[in-house]
Amino acid sequence: MADHSNEFFTVRGYTMQNQDNQKLTSGMEDYLEMIFRLCGEKGYTRMSDLAGALNVQPPSAHKMVKKLAKGNYLNYEKYGLIHLTPAGWELGKELLARHQTLEKFLRLVGVSANILEDTEKIEHNISKETLECIFHFVRYAEINPHWISEFQSYKQNKQP
Repeated sequence: MADHSNEFFTVRGYTMQNQDNQKLTSGMEDYLEMIFRLCGEKGYTRMSDLAGALNVQPPSAHKMVKKLAKGNYLNYEKYGLIHLTPAGWELGKELLARHQTLEKFLRLVGVSANILEDTEKIEHNISKETLECIFHFVRYAEINPHWISEFQSYKQNKQP
């Protein structure tokens, strides 16, 4: 395979390049992340709860749950409970951590509007290396709150 690391592509071009490396679509990731959130305390969720949490119709949720079950990420009973497999649990945990890291980053740099929408758009289009750097940035900012205060002061007093 040719090395394209220094070549420019459109977003679609990058997506096509990475298509073989992705097992899940962004939609599948969203469902798995939400199932992980909903399963948190009880260890299971229901199709109606999932559909409600994602603001989709139950037939749409059912279709995606079937796909995730085929990928061995969860087990479900028609009109019953949804349980994550160990693989689904681990991936769901990673997806939620990714979401939370990006959301914290946006808040730290002062984004105040559309945070959830922006997080959603970014989380499916970010490399592991970039996410890891953002994680370290967020962690550094959390243990050095004075640094963020200085940044916020800079933003307020910046000159055009």
